[in-house]
Amino acid sequence: MEIVFNFIVSAIVFVFGTAIGSFLNVVIYRIPAGLSVLWPPSRCPKCLNQLKFYENVPVLGWLWLRGRCNHCRSRISARYPLVEAATGLLFLLVFWQFGATVQTVGLWALFSWLLALSAIDCDTMTLPNVLTRSGLVAGLVFQVAKGLWPSLSPIASVNYLVLDGIAGAVAGLWLFDTIGLTGSIALGQNAMGAGDTKLAALMGAWLGWKHLLLAGFIACAVGAFAGGGAIAAGWLDRRQPMPFGPFLALGAAITALWGEAILSTYWQLFFPNLG
Repeated sequence: MEIVFNFIVSAIVFVFGTAIGSFLNVVIYRIPAGLSVLWPPSRCPKCLNQLKFYENVPVLGWLWLRGRCNHCRSRISARYPLVEAATGLLFLLVFWQFGATVQTVGLWALFSWLLALSAIDCDTMTLPNVLTRSGLVAGLVFQVAKGLWPSLSPIASVNYLVLDGIAGAVAGLWLFDTIGLTGSIALGQNAMGAGDTKLAALMGAWLGWKHLLLAGFIACAVGAFAGGGAIAAGWLDRRQPMPFGPFLALGAAITALWGEAILSTYWQLFFPNLG
């Protein structure tokens, strides 16, 4: 019975995640276009025909339509079901790790912001202020929630957690502004957009300053490796800009899930006498 119960709960979490992913698709498409994310209801971007309820079911709707609008037969990007499925899987991963807690709800929200911003950055090379600013505020609210929920942070007070979030946000701005300025001087061109520093501030508000440093290191390491590989393969020119938001999001996600374990392992390996 326990296995059946766990399966049902996991299925509910996954379906809920795909529904959030469906909304994220709306955010990803409409915010850069300056459109409302609430109205009108979901519709074909080509012919503007409103989708029927069964056509709008996450993942399954796209499969039902075979990737084409039922009205004008224009293609519907496969990214729609991929974002929905990815959101569902991320929600499930967080739930399996943290259970039914405030931490889980908070990370669901953080990962939703990160997914939307990553996709928009890939599409437009921009990170909209409306998302980075709202995400930063939400991160500070999450720190308050952690402080008010003793089982999440039995030692840290609300004031400590909020100050940690503020310090993380400020550190994100200063650190990545410094990295961007240094890179621009070294390369002779703009090395990092202003949106990246704002995304780093958002990450700091959610993760705190210590985990922000880890997330930033992971992002820079993976970004440098991916960029170098793309240049070596001829996919990217040395002077061609590359969206950095997805790498920041990846660093934040890894840190949010396994940051404590990574830092603990690091200290044990390199500073065993300080433990």
